[in-house]
Amino acid sequence: MESGIKKTNKIFIHIILLMGILITITPFIWMLLTSLKTLGESTQIPPSIIPKKFMWSNYKEVLKTLPFSTFYFNTIVSTVVKTVGQVLLCSMAAYAFARIEFPFKNAIFILILSVLMVPGQIFLLPQYMIMQKLGLLNTLRALIIPGLFSAFGTFLLRQFFMTLPKELEEAAILDGCNHFQIFWKIMMPLAKPGLTSLGIFTALWSWNDLMWPLIVNTSDHKMTLSAGLASLQGQHLTNFPILMAGSVMAIWPMIVLFIIFQKSFVEGIALTGTKG
Repeated sequence: MESGIKKTNKIFIHIILLMGILITITPFIWMLLTSLKTLGESTQIPPSIIPKKFMWSNYKEVLKTLPFSTFYFNTIVSTVVKTVGQVLLCSMAAYAFARIEFPFKNAIFILILSVLMVPGQIFLLPQYMIMQKLGLLNTLRALIIPGLFSAFGTFLLRQFFMTLPKELEEAAILDGCNHFQIFWKIMMPLAKPGLTSLGIFTALWSWNDLMWPLIVNTSDHKMTLSAGLASLQGQHLTNFPILMAGSVMAIWPMIVLFIIFQKSFVEGIALTGTKG
């Protein structure tokens, strides 16, 4: 009787999970199907699900309409530099807050965390003015510099470093290691799941960032993918098949990245919440 109840519970749980999967992937499937429709099929009511004829020419039209190779280059450079910068800078700050005692450590950490309590849009104007004063408007550096450090990354990795046993540091100190050697040779290899999680978070955020590239850059040659695709949104009429074709071309690298690193991503998120 008890085994029958367990079996029923498993079936019920799997049904819920399958419904969740269906809800999650439906927008992606709809986007892919819309990218292969004609403009009439994409706007007709009631909507058609499967296109009568697959319009692969929509993808060619996107490449003709926008400088996609330039958008890809700008996005890849911005994403890679931001990700590497956050992993290095946030990990160093996180290690200091987790393991090193210095005056006003907790007060400074609370001050950094207070950034997370404020909407990010508040920082757009100060950041823009700083980029303007530095003469960096319409450059890739303007896209990259504000994203090299984050309070979220510092908090995430601090939680991870606090889960590591202190005996490792004590043994390393007895062997003559300084704090930087402990950080680089011992803590960084052990923090691989947390670093991977932060890297994926940063890459996704940077790849999808829309508002900041639109504010700081006006030249088409300095736009990222998300900002470039926004130009396909018409004021009165939007060619949805072309827009969806561009979106498919823009999101596939992030999907591949998550599929490759999903195990480390889930492990890092699970471990960072085990100790406060």
